[in-house]
Amino acid sequence: MSSNPDDGDGFWADSTSTAVFPGDTGELDFDERRALTAILKNHYISGADHSAEWKTLMESESSIVRRLNELFLHLHVDREREVAFKRQVIAEDGRKYPTLLRNATYTKEETILMVFLRTRFRSEHVGTTTEVFVDRDELRGAVESYRPANATDHSGDARRADNAIDSLLKSRVLQTTPDPERLRISPVIEVLMPVPRLRELLDWLEQAGTGGQTTAPATEGVEA
Repeated sequence: MSSNPDDGDGFWADSTSTAVFPGDTGELDFDERRALTAILKNHYISGADHSAEWKTLMESESSIVRRLNELFLHLHVDREREVAFKRQVIAEDGRKYPTLLRNATYTKEETILMVFLRTRFRSEHVGTTTEVFVDRDELRGAVESYRPANATDHSGDARRADNAIDSLLKSRVLQTTPDPERLRISPVIEVLMPVPRLRELLDWLEQAGTGGQTTAPATEGVEA
């Protein structure tokens, strides 16, 4: 149990209390609240990028899960890859629960990149290789490979590809490196895109071909 911090107004809780501010009736200690906040705030947390929060989650998982369940949220924890993220609870009996998260939908360009990154990560994350990188030009090339042969809006296509890359950076599926043209693929890609989902999106890309839908099938209950 961590010690409770001063709130800036001279407030200190006694050593047996979990209160961290005046009038606080919460039951989680400061570290547990910080971990819970990180899970709610971020698309995901990982042992690599959120070491303190991940450690607390491993020590207090049941307490944190109870709080998420009260918000109709599940917690998905992958201990092997040290990744955790929240999902909306979907009622099996048809009931409608209040929702905090939106269904995740990807543009065609984002879908192409997700499939490309999942395939790259799976092929290169073997043995002692712990990090997998990709260049921006490779990502642009992956998107370009799905453009219609008669496409004429090259500047628009390039903009959409760059927007898709930026979107995956924002959600931290891709992560920056000291080289702005070289990006790291987060291990979360394997958790977000299990094999059945990968196959579903591959089928969708084949059917979408060079036209048709511009957004991929939604993933229910996942923060977009």
